[in-house]
Amino acid sequence: MHKTPSLRLFISIFFLVLGVKSPEAKAQGSYLPYDRDYYHQLERYEILSGKTSSLINTGFKPYRRDRIAQFVDSLTNQSVIQTSADRFNLAYLSQDNWEFSANETPASKSPFLKSLYQRPGDFAHYVGEDFGIHLSPVIYLAGGVETEQDRKPARLTRGLVVRGSIDKKVGFFTYLTTTETFFPSWVKDYARYYGAVPGEGFWKQYQTEGYNYFSAMGHFNFHLTKSIEFQVGHDRNFVGEGYRSFQLSDFSNPYMFVKINTKVWRFQLTNLWSQLTADVFYDRGRPTDGRYPQKYFSYHRIGFNVGKAMNLGFYSSVMTDKVNFNYFNPIVFYRWVEQQQGTPDKVMLGLDGKWMFRPGMELYGQFALDEFVFNEFFGIDGKGSKRNKYGIQAGYKYINALGISNLDLQLEWNQARPYTFQEKFDYQSYSNWRMPLTHPRGANFREFLGILRYQPLPKLQARWIGMYQKYGADESGEVNWGGDVLKNRLQNSPTGLFGNFIGQGIETQVIQSQLSASYMVKHNFFIDLSHTFRRRTAQDLNAPQTSQFVELAFRLNFIRPDYNF
Repeated sequence: MHKTPSLRLFISIFFLVLGVKSPEAKAQGSYLPYDRDYYHQLERYEILSGKTSSLINTGFKPYRRDRIAQFVDSLTNQSVIQTSADRFNLAYLSQDNWEFSANETPASKSPFLKSLYQRPGDFAHYVGEDFGIHLSPVIYLAGGVETEQDRKPARLTRGLVVRGSIDKKVGFFTYLTTTETFFPSWVKDYARYYGAVPGEGFWKQYQTEGYNYFSAMGHFNFHLTKSIEFQVGHDRNFVGEGYRSFQLSDFSNPYMFVKINTKVWRFQLTNLWSQLTADVFYDRGRPTDGRYPQKYFSYHRIGFNVGKAMNLGFYSSVMTDKVNFNYFNPIVFYRWVEQQQGTPDKVMLGLDGKWMFRPGMELYGQFALDEFVFNEFFGIDGKGSKRNKYGIQAGYKYINALGISNLDLQLEWNQARPYTFQEKFDYQSYSNWRMPLTHPRGANFREFLGILRYQPLPKLQARWIGMYQKYGADESGEVNWGGDVLKNRLQNSPTGLFGNFIGQGIETQVIQSQLSASYMVKHNFFIDLSHTFRRRTAQDLNAPQTSQFVELAFRLNFIRPDYNF
């Protein structure tokens, strides 16, 4: 049987793992999928302490469950736990990772049929000396009403999640769901434009306006040495402290990857090698069978603590249409390799960081550099150069804002110049399964976000997200003003080398406000109620399109969908 290079690499690493004896006696947990609401509960306590944690690396997500449990254990009797809501959060996080927690995590008082739900978060489980497994159902049922839309948005998702460990050394995780959905109007428009569903891959038409798709994620992770850990999986990753990311976000379809984490003293080196889907074949506007073209992405980031309250990270990445073993070196500078070989591969560089300048307050940001020419950036005649492409993020978090317990504020600014993340060669854009790997808007935009989170009661959480975007859209056809990452940056551009500025093209502005409330009825079973107002103007700023969307949802072991784009 013929094996692809990525498959051979996977097999080699798998057998390497089987032959390496882990030096750690503590149980190894699987990774917890990235959920913004869940992860905020963890990060808010780090910010309140004013010190970077050695247990969770907030710059690269997701986290391991055993590390989460250790971090939560460290909060016991700390001054950051002040209110009944804080104590509830502490108990919830401990219970959700109970097999790793040193805190008291009581069993269910009345298990279902005496053998099911013996633990509040597990439908069924077994934890022995050499093997542990946890199994739970996944359910999401939502329905809503949107103004001026005949088809009411709705969604039904059901599935299964399994996690566990083997010999207290190997953690594993698998997640399977199937979904039928009718999206709100702006999500449907976005999916039609790109031919893909945000966060998902292959889909089928459901009735006339709906989507049907199957989701599958899974991984296993293992410690090679005391300081080196690796993970092989099919999942998503997220880099940075913000709501958005200019390095790697969770917006696209899950992808196959190998990740190595090396933590020594104050330094943490993360290496990621992944295989992505470069493009998709369509038949009458729907994905069809065929061997989809693949591409390969290599990424590494070194983060380090500066003092007790600051962390900085530097990264480089490369996108190529074929396997290049030179990029498997975990400490080489990718730009140097790319230049030495004379390849046209897409290389990006950048940095990110956070600074907790006082307990309860944090500044954070990112800078992602696609291409830069010094003379054209600073020279009078080089203003608006198409070769100066980058994205910038700046943000601020304020925990217990204005002295109000469990009221958290986040402000964030994002912008990316035209043609950032695009490439002149096929299958080298910064994308996966026709979705941007970073910001949903791609490039050629400015965005401001305001987020308020409030927990007035232990089981009740409210969230408001306000979003303003200004971007340049393309006319119909192949015209390229620099926002769509899938287009060739050298083709069909109405501008020359100079005179390119953010917002060029069809000037479009979006104002969106979403107010939501979530009540936890039982462990990881939520009732969600939300209201979204959206106002979009394009070209004629005096003729806005407005819509309001109200939704009621029930979810069990499911991450709340995010339609804020």
